[in-house]
Amino acid sequence: MSEEKKPVKKEEEIVLSEGENNIEISDDVVAVIAGMSASEVSGVAEMAGGFAGGISEVLSGKKNLAKGIKVEILDNKDTRIDVNIIVEYGARIPDVAFEIQKRVKKSVENMTGLNVLEVNVHVQGVSTAQVEEKKSDDNKVEEKEDDKKENKKSTKKE
Repeated sequence: MSEEKKPVKKEEEIVLSEGENNIEISDDVVAVIAGMSASEVSGVAEMAGGFAGGISEVLSGKKNLAKGIKVEILDNKDTRIDVNIIVEYGARIPDVAFEIQKRVKKSVENMTGLNVLEVNVHVQGVSTAQVEEKKSDDNKVEEKEDDKKENKKSTKKE
């Protein structure tokens, strides 16, 4: 009864060769660089991961910096990046997407030396959290003003 060893699928890596020297860059590294660049853009509420990404964040207690990023390696130095985001309500989507494309391409190319052929931005939703917070803040202000009016009325009657 001999057990066959199944080959373990190795993580996708980008290998940069110069002569006999090799540099291996994991696609997860590229995803983290892209995720950091994209999340810093004004108008991005959050990165859109998936159900599995959300669970892993909760269980590990760490923020997944590669959340919402898919890296596809085409050739040795060519790559395609997909970025999934949720935009803030009121942000102009084409401007946000263009800024993400520009920053991600620049960051990945500068840090890794790779050639980024495409940065595809997929808008998965719009965050209304800030709008809801503003409404609740406005309601609190209105309630305080109503309380002040009530206090003035009650003191005048006395």
